[in-house]
Amino acid sequence: MARIRRLGREDWELLRAVRLEMLADSPLAYLETLSAARRQTDTQWQERAAMMSSGTNITLLADGGPEDPRVRGLMRVVPKELQEREQPRRAILLSVYVAPAYRGLGLAEELLEEACRVASAELGVAVLELGVHEDNERAKAFYLRHGFGFTGESRPFPQDRANAGAMAKRELSMERELSRARIHGPVCAPR
Repeated sequence: MARIRRLGREDWELLRAVRLEMLADSPLAYLETLSAARRQTDTQWQERAAMMSSGTNITLLADGGPEDPRVRGLMRVVPKELQEREQPRRAILLSVYVAPAYRGLGLAEELLEEACRVASAELGVAVLELGVHEDNERAKAFYLRHGFGFTGESRPFPQDRANAGAMAKRELSMERELSRARIHGPVCAPR
């Protein structure tokens, strides 16, 4: 069983360990290289944990509880800045990761449900967005199963430095409407 909790400032060493694991496991999935992350100082990791756990930045960790604090999964919810007043509040789902040993066991679903809950209940978000690599069939299928849909928008995949122009791989935009009125069951309303 995994415990899902919030990242705290004091969790900087756990954050460093899971981030290095994430980058080693999926080098093209994140906006940072493993070598750049390894060069960061303890102070930089402390500042990063503080930023990722302050204000409206919500970072969820899945671990094994006090006896086994190793991080099994992580998800971040960050409200979009500069939103128009008449439009529904939006947030972005970032840094999605489940350790290989815990994939396919329901942990990603638990993290996503909690991310949807905090986005809606605590941040007042009505729409949760994300970007997914066009070739990541597993991720696309997961998000489609959980109520996300393609927006029709895409952009060049930021980590595809090998290709340029028309040859560049794409990051596809997906979004999901969140239900504000919820008593039991999944927070995210189906599309």
